[in-house]
Amino acid sequence: MELVPGIKKAVQTVLTEKYNYRIEFQDVLVNETKPEFTGDYTVVLFSFSKILKMGPDTLGKELGAALLASKPDWFAGFNVIKGFLNLVMADGILLNFLNLHYHNTEYGKLPARGRRVMVEYSSPNTNKPLHLGHLRNNFLGWSVAALYKTCGYDIVKTCIANDRGIHICKSMVAWELFGKGSTPESTGIKGDHFVGDYYVLFGNELKKQVETGMASGLTKEVAEKEAPLMKAAQQMLVDWEAGKPDTMELWKKMNSWVYAGFDVTYQRIGSDFDKIYYESQTYLLGKDLVEMGLNKKVFFRKDDGSVWIDLKPDGLDEKIVQRSDGTAVYMTQDIGLAVEKYEEYHADLSIYVVADEQNYHFKVLKLICQKLQLPSAAGIHHLSYGLVELPSGRMKTREGTVVDADDIIEEMTGIAAKHTEELGKVADFSEAERKELYDIIGLGALKFFLLRVDPKKRMVFNPDESIDFHGFTGPFIQYTHARIKSILRKEPPRDYPVAEMTALLPLEKELLILLEKYSGLLEQACTEMNPSLVANYAFSVAKIFNSFYTEHSVSRAESESKKQLRLKICVMTAHVIQSAMGLLGIRVPERM
Repeated sequence: MELVPGIKKAVQTVLTEKYNYRIEFQDVLVNETKPEFTGDYTVVLFSFSKILKMGPDTLGKELGAALLASKPDWFAGFNVIKGFLNLVMADGILLNFLNLHYHNTEYGKLPARGRRVMVEYSSPNTNKPLHLGHLRNNFLGWSVAALYKTCGYDIVKTCIANDRGIHICKSMVAWELFGKGSTPESTGIKGDHFVGDYYVLFGNELKKQVETGMASGLTKEVAEKEAPLMKAAQQMLVDWEAGKPDTMELWKKMNSWVYAGFDVTYQRIGSDFDKIYYESQTYLLGKDLVEMGLNKKVFFRKDDGSVWIDLKPDGLDEKIVQRSDGTAVYMTQDIGLAVEKYEEYHADLSIYVVADEQNYHFKVLKLICQKLQLPSAAGIHHLSYGLVELPSGRMKTREGTVVDADDIIEEMTGIAAKHTEELGKVADFSEAERKELYDIIGLGALKFFLLRVDPKKRMVFNPDESIDFHGFTGPFIQYTHARIKSILRKEPPRDYPVAEMTALLPLEKELLILLEKYSGLLEQACTEMNPSLVANYAFSVAKIFNSFYTEHSVSRAESESKKQLRLKICVMTAHVIQSAMGLLGIRVPERM
């Protein structure tokens, strides 16, 4: 039972039977009633009244009376205000809902649909550790995959590791010149941080060489091109593409250090993948498709031998798909990888979780695949998200303002420990229990803060603001869950007949109506690929529950029936909070 679809169906039936007017289900518009009016749900009447040639107030009164007469177990009253029919839901339908679902830990989950969705996220470079921007990407990708899974889809989670190119060679050159045989093990530095340090060192040393060149009269561009370090990196790339054994051995060794570091971070944040693709294995993909595109007249060759596509008729520009020397560009690789992914998994939908800086790239990718008539084209979808900035502004690697993921996680755990200990409620926790709790709270605060904002929007991350136990935060919701569990440990609900339940009070009814919306909310969040809807919903549930609990005693309720009603509300609220937060990758503690 879902209330909004049920109301739509009831309106549809009355309009057909009473007025011989057949309306499509999706054309019945039902909203939540505005707080200033009496009612729970509102039916918008204007489109009906025009077709039926009736005044909206007259139609509203007739429709409201017919709904009450036909479904007295659903509707307890109505009023009509300026073309809007406000319906008051009957207590019985909400009590039936509660008794049917309060014990269901999988409430909101939908049946299998027989469709497959691939979600690609993370996609790091193997020359430095994951940073704060990667965290938003990982949390968003993981959560979208979780939403599709709970909505009945078969899910494949993938990642593309950008493990080749000049940026990788820069770290390799710096280690060869300055590493002196050191390793992550010999230095005690996590592998991805270890390699990242050499990438930074390369940049610092290159800057010195460029300044020296400019001092001798060279332009900055020429000085950088002629710098010994840059020449060494370019030669390293040539050697890698030629498969030179010493270069390949060094490349494999340094990448292995980075992957070991990534694995630790992924495990800590709960990211996982069914398949990892590697750019070193995919960068030659798509070259055959270029030839196919030339034969189909989709691509054209310029005088210098390079291959392009003209997308000006589509409102875009010309785009290169193969260089004049025959080497592939990123677009060529992505076309080939799209084909490989489709042939391996046959996904109906392939979601790329990539920042909005790449909006143009993915428009072009989809267009090219469509023009080549590739079966993968229809399912390509770019989930574009805004970048994360610090209060001081945008993060920049070259200026040293990038926040490493591991560092921010440690900072969040530390802030969680400080705030929790200030409340003085963990004195009876063991050291291990406290450590786990701080990890749950710190990571929960971080994930919630990064997911509570619509993915399309850029955001500013503030660690202290994210962990407030009383604000729009993960810890506030976690604390509400722990509070409910404390109530239920003292007295779990027992089976109590619906007929003996007393009438619902306003906050009881408001909370039940909100809980009933959960499955519809999940479908909306899945369709929109927007976990922020789940985050905002979880916060609303926690906020209303706290108002309900402050206003109405559970253990000292005015009657046994009221106590059992409120205990069941507590059980279902805890289940929904745990489920919603779980879809954000956030654990909720039993105690805190």
